[in-house]
Amino acid sequence: MHRNTVVSREDWFEAHRKHLEREKELTRLRDCIAAERRQLPWLKLRKDYVFESEQGPKRLAELFAGKSQLIVYHFMMTPGSDHRCEGCSFLADHIDAADQHLKHHDVSLVVISRAPLAELLPYKQRMGWKFDWVSSYASDFNFDMQVSFTERQIAAGETIYNFEKRPLRSKDLPGTSVFYRDECGDIFLTFMSRARGGDALIGAYHYLDMTPRGRNETGPYHGLMDWVRLHDEYQDRTKDRPDCWE
Repeated sequence: MHRNTVVSREDWFEAHRKHLEREKELTRLRDCIAAERRQLPWLKLRKDYVFESEQGPKRLAELFAGKSQLIVYHFMMTPGSDHRCEGCSFLADHIDAADQHLKHHDVSLVVISRAPLAELLPYKQRMGWKFDWVSSYASDFNFDMQVSFTERQIAAGETIYNFEKRPLRSKDLPGTSVFYRDECGDIFLTFMSRARGGDALIGAYHYLDMTPRGRNETGPYHGLMDWVRLHDEYQDRTKDRPDCWE
């Protein structure tokens, strides 16, 4: 690891004092972008969706659980696959702590995957997660949200992800979608975040960004796949891992 310059206490204080202005710029910019995000146009949903939940079938409106705002995390898990995405799991490890507070602030948070519920629940139990995880297996929800793609779309290169049309190999990709339900029961898609947009939901990354080594993702993937494992597999560093984050 590269060693930074070692200086006197006075020089250290002055250098960090000057850098503090950059940190404040970042905070103000983040606040500004968040405000701009809240002013973006909404899309009214005309289609109803039904999901498979532990309590039985639920419509999209029911996922709001009496709240006006719904955050959906799209967890990559295709029907019949035995692959468990480390990136999605890394993010999911942060959900329960946040959800303790969000549900008291007019926000429902639900994880949705395309695999049937019977394939989701054993993994949820293994990981010790408590959040609501439902299946969109019987609906077009994932495809309409552009986080799942048909074989025809993939073969034709007609896949759109993160507002960009580009060829993809994966049938499922991760993301976050945000919805609002008004007093009349109408539901609107208000925001979506894809690809590295998920970084903002991973608290461990923000801790690492303060450390001397940072994220230390130096290869071979130059991303979280360099070091992140399922939280019960950190002793097993030998298995092959597909790069599931495009």
